[in-house]
Amino acid sequence: MKNNMYKEIFKIIKKFNNIVIARHINADMDALGSQLGLKDIIKETFPDKKVYAVGAYSAKFKFVGPLDKEENIDYDNTLLIVTDTPKTSRVDVDDISLYKNRIRIDHHPFEEKFCDIELVNEDKSSTCEMIADLCYETKLKITKSAAEKLYMGIVADTNRFLYPCTSSDTLLISSKLVKEFKLDTPKLYEMMYLRSIDEIRFMGYFFQNLKITKNGVGYIKITDEIQKEYKMDPASIGNMIGELAYVDELLVWITFSEDVKQNLVRVSVRSRGPAINTIAMQYNGGGHKLASGIRLPNFDLSDEIVSKLDELCYDYNNKKQ
Repeated sequence: MKNNMYKEIFKIIKKFNNIVIARHINADMDALGSQLGLKDIIKETFPDKKVYAVGAYSAKFKFVGPLDKEENIDYDNTLLIVTDTPKTSRVDVDDISLYKNRIRIDHHPFEEKFCDIELVNEDKSSTCEMIADLCYETKLKITKSAAEKLYMGIVADTNRFLYPCTSSDTLLISSKLVKEFKLDTPKLYEMMYLRSIDEIRFMGYFFQNLKITKNGVGYIKITDEIQKEYKMDPASIGNMIGELAYVDELLVWITFSEDVKQNLVRVSVRSRGPAINTIAMQYNGGGHKLASGIRLPNFDLSDEIVSKLDELCYDYNNKKQ
């Protein structure tokens, strides 16, 4: 069935001359890697097609490549491909309903169907891994630039192959990309993990001000004033949550980052065991069992969320005993 879906996706891509590729809002490396990698792949396979990668620009990930503007689109004759996005409200396009033809490729747990063709596999480490699979199972041609983007997306979503989502298939396809395209992995890691001195100084504040509940929830609230003091932005703070993955005293960890431009608070949650996505979904968020996100209007509900996560950790610890 999987191979049949790959072939169907290839046929649809081949059919349309105009293709728009989108991903989720507040893009991370997997979202951008799958989006921009797929754009490179389609252009290499079908040079005459017009392919646009759309969505908000992120300075933090400028090394991945430029984005296009969503304008003058013939919605009836354009294919929309959505990568790395579990539900309609998270798609970074003006209005997804305007597109008459839609494909989704995603590794998040299924929340809703919003495309005609949906390739969803939550057992995969990343959407970038799924795009690589799609290419190796069809006649889509991977370029070296696309291979770099896909590899970085896999690395990011597996936290350098440390997370449980890393499978033998993940390692095999990553190795295949590195070998086939002679990827300069030290250079790619440098682009992904090079930090400014302001970010290093902020990390000091981050660790010094982290609070921990009695059942193992680590949490911190970062206001706009703190971000300005350390020259940080909400997206960078959210991506810093991985720094807490191996703190012995933590079972779940969460960051609340004020985003004054979007008039909201970004929430990133991670876990070493308890399934946190059910709590995230209570606040119109969602994601994976061990990695989820929420968008809040302000900090008012932050203590309530921490309290629920603390109860979750308490129940989880008691079940283990």
